[in-house]
Amino acid sequence: MSPSMTATEPRCSIARSLEVLGQKWTILIIREAMWGRTRFAELRAQLGIAPDVLADRLATLVEHGVLERRAYRTEGEREREEYVLTAAGNELLPILAAMAAWGDVHEATGFGPAAIFTERATGEPVRVALLSPEGRELAPAEVGVIRGPGAHASV
Repeated sequence: MSPSMTATEPRCSIARSLEVLGQKWTILIIREAMWGRTRFAELRAQLGIAPDVLADRLATLVEHGVLERRAYRTEGEREREEYVLTAAGNELLPILAAMAAWGDVHEATGFGPAAIFTERATGEPVRVALLSPEGRELAPAEVGVIRGPGAHASV
């Protein structure tokens, strides 16, 4: 990152994304929501997270449109809220799939993948790929990164 593109630079898409998603617990909460765990108690029990940290992360995700609060009531109990992925939250699926694939290769446990991403219609495994405009799969070494129109001019 050049001196003109600091971690707090508002023009940097990655820095802005990290402001919302950059905490370990945040990504794990999103993972659990993708598994269908949407209630505070479920998330707390599954993750072993402190309630104040969970409340803070959930508030951030709601504030930024990744999750939305929805009321629910279990019979005989008071109304509570669950946290459901929004369209923006569901668009994080390729990021989680890429993180899982990287972890399976570079931080393997010997137990195999903890999650296998599949096509819903066929059950066939899928993977994240970088594609050319024509749909040709590219290796990371074939992909460059250039400044976009939102970046500052180089200094």
